[in-house]
Amino acid sequence: MRYLVHMVVRLPHDMDPGVASDLKAREKERALDLQRAGLWRHLWRVAGQYANYSVFDVESHDQLHELLTSLPLFPFMDVDIIPLAVHPSALEAQPPD
Repeated sequence: MRYLVHMVVRLPHDMDPGVASDLKAREKERALDLQRAGLWRHLWRVAGQYANYSVFDVESHDQLHELLTSLPLFPFMDVDIIPLAVHPSALEAQPPD
């Protein structure tokens, strides 16, 4: 199952810079691990914002929830999720030649 996920990070302005740096480093490692595992298929930064659009390819809604809540920055995120389906005009929906 594929999902388009929009994540906006809102760290508290009074957060200790060392804590913020640690969270960001752990977030990066978790994101890289999930990308290497093929679960986090695409990751794009939104220019000028602490936000991203991502595509996840997971087995269930529950797996997506577990994955997102495992992110170190999750407590500081606003998350919007759109389930995706293959479009009939997409190359992947066409029969092989």
